[in-house]
Amino acid sequence: MTALIGDLVERFERGGLTRRELILALSALLGTRGAAAAPTAESSGLSAAGIDHVSVLASDLERSVDFYRRLLGLTVLGEDRAHGIVRLGRKRVLVSLRKEAPYGTVDHFGVKIEDFNRGAVTAALSRLGMEAHENWQYGYYLKDPDGVNVQLL
Repeated sequence: MTALIGDLVERFERGGLTRRELILALSALLGTRGAAAAPTAESSGLSAAGIDHVSVLASDLERSVDFYRRLLGLTVLGEDRAHGIVRLGRKRVLVSLRKEAPYGTVDHFGVKIEDFNRGAVTAALSRLGMEAHENWQYGYYLKDPDGVNVQLL
């Protein structure tokens, strides 16, 4: 699934997908949340339960909120005015908008880990020679090989 998400983000960043097409494709992946892949010998043992949310950098929050309301029927579920963030969804957040350049960029995507436990995730990443970091923007995250922020939650 990581390769598929990476391909979608790359196509969006190169202009091959509109923001609408990207959000619709990522939303469709939410339907695969129940289908967990069996761990392989090279796997961390962590099981992704689906895409939790996508964070988009927007030039005009009001205009972007209106776009996602009209397109997907999303509503504002929360705001962080100090950081210029609006979180949209239905029952849970699907799209997080942040007023920050470079506008029109997918800033990060959050992956929901089944039975998330920070200690277990840290240990699993350590076994793979990977390390997660924390900050206010991405929470608990690591970068993929091309520098995309992948938030784990």
